[in-house]
Amino acid sequence: MRTVSKNALLAGAALAALAVSGLGAAAQEKVTFGTNWLAQAEHGGYYQAVADGTYAACGLDLSIVSGGPQVNNRALMLAGKIDFLMGGNMLQAFYAQREGIPIVVVAADFQKEPQVIITHPGKYESFESLAGAAPLLIGDNGFASYYQWMISEYGFTVEQRRPYTFNPAPFLADPTAGQQGYVTSEPYAVEREGGFKPDIFLIADYGFSTYATTVETMADTVANRPEVVKCFVEGSAIGWTNYLYGDNSAANEMIIKDNPEMTAEQIAFSIEKMKEFGIVDSGDTETLGIGAMTDERMTDFYEKMVKAGVIEEGLDLKATYTLEFVNKGVGLDLKKKLTGN
Repeated sequence: MRTVSKNALLAGAALAALAVSGLGAAAQEKVTFGTNWLAQAEHGGYYQAVADGTYAACGLDLSIVSGGPQVNNRALMLAGKIDFLMGGNMLQAFYAQREGIPIVVVAADFQKEPQVIITHPGKYESFESLAGAAPLLIGDNGFASYYQWMISEYGFTVEQRRPYTFNPAPFLADPTAGQQGYVTSEPYAVEREGGFKPDIFLIADYGFSTYATTVETMADTVANRPEVVKCFVEGSAIGWTNYLYGDNSAANEMIIKDNPEMTAEQIAFSIEKMKEFGIVDSGDTETLGIGAMTDERMTDFYEKMVKAGVIEEGLDLKATYTLEFVNKGVGLDLKKKLTGN
């Protein structure tokens, strides 16, 4: 667990940006945020907002609780031990709603699901050409979710799927194979272990339209503590803006401290890929700010999942998310200042 830093390097700017928040900088409310894995660059915006004092500027004494193989932060949120949770994609919120669990997505800090299929360089000319052709190493969770969409939309087959055990050796040994991964992670491992740059097919760019790295909280938190939600959502948007376009050294130091196995090289690779593929900042965020969500995107993804047989019809989609705290342009002026455009 990490408690918010008192470093006020950018607190003045953050305070001005978040002055509209109902919480005051003097009224520090203790809040916990659970991530979905060990500390990494994909969590950078949150660490940045801690390091810069951005959350503190609008009234939050924020602690980050790392996820991991033996940690169930989702259960901790349901038990009231964690205030906010980093979700994976919208399917988790859909499943919660189906089970009557009152979880609400209040922001989407990744505009694109970072899931990719990687192949050996030059082997396949397009995403479509993989369908029915390449043996694909796909894990059980992926097979039950995005792979069902790949079958529905592009004609991929059950037969071409091979179990993936998160070991790249079978992929490296078979030049015809494809493998699942995250754009920020597995390509880096392949470059290091295989000595080549794989071709990357980001499934979001082919229509897998879910938001990812969502910010989840309980419906009671939205109803009874809206100022806290507002501060966290807007503080995170500013944190991500600073992390991608400003000085992120303090945040990276915190990430490595929380996850000593993380390296500066891996962090740099991940940031590069997040920028290259528009994972955090692209599309609607360019006018609405980081964390943006729209009803149209939500409906599009839900309908695709129904068609693919991943989720049932009749879900109360509007109960899974709220637009109350996003789409306000937070961070756009800061981005312009940092990038000059």
